[in-house]
This record gives sequence, C-alpha cells and structure tokens, in this order.
Amino acid sequence: MNENEVCYTFDAAVEMAIQMEEEGFRNYLAAIRKVTNKGAREILSENALDELNHKHQLEKALLEGNMAGDASLEQTIPTMHLDYILKKEELGPNSGVREAIIYAIHLEKGAVDFYGKVANGCSGAPMGKLFAQLLKEESRHLQALEDLYEKHFMTEN
Repeated sequence: MNENEVCYTFDAAVEMAIQMEEEGFRNYLAAIRKVTNKGAREILSENALDELNHKHQLEKALLEGNMAGDASLEQTIPTMHLDYILKKEELGPNSGVREAIIYAIHLEKGAVDFYGKVANGCSGAPMGKLFAQLLKEESRHLQALEDLYEKHFMTEN
C-alpha cells in the first residue's frame, strides 16, 4: 500500500468526506457570490445543493454508523475527462454559464479523485463500499456537467 492508498476507520473516513463536501459547498458559494449571470448562478447553486445533500447523507451515516447503498450506482460512471482540455479559471462578475460549468467540472473532478484514492485504499474494508458509492455519485455529477457542456458548447452540436 503506497501513501495514496490509506484506509481510515469508518468515523475518520466519513469525517474526511464531510469535510470534502463542506469545502465543495464553500467553493460553490464563493463562486455564486462572484458571478452576476443568472444562468451561471443557477448552475453553481444546483451543484452547491448537491454538496449539501451529500454532506447531510454523510452526517446521517456518522450518526447511524453505516451508510445505506444505492443500487442504482452499481456501475462505474464513465466521463469524457473534459477537465484535461478545459482550463479552470477563477470566476468573476462577467463569467457566464460556460465558465460556471467548467468551474463545476473541475470541482467535481477533484471530488472524484479524492473518493477514488480513498476507495482504492479501503478496498475490501467496510468503508471501501462507502467511498466507492461516493465515487460513483460524484462521477455521475461530473458526467452530467460534461453532458451539459457538450450539449451547449461543443462545436459538433
């Protein structure tokens, strides 16, 4: 097991995930406060609410000592890896929907990477399933953002 493959106790793992979701929410909130474009604010707000929902699920799991699985998330969600070709930039008052989606793609990719590392490190442990589930949820969000970007901003459409 290398330094990127570390497994934690259930409580420690869930606390880390809660912190990750809180940071994601705070990043979206800061971005919302910067942009004036209504569409951009809506995209960022929807994603901020997703982060709050994840945080609430995790806090509930911490209280209950486990997290119920979601049968709809049994398959890994493929993404287009747009984060590699779309440069992340800070948002400002003149940022539009395109910039907001790119910003959100990069935030979600960070969460996917985090949960992927912890899921791999905890493979076989009870909390490994929890992080695999969170990885799939974040991958689903990333895929939805990439699909939205593709629909509205890719040249072939």
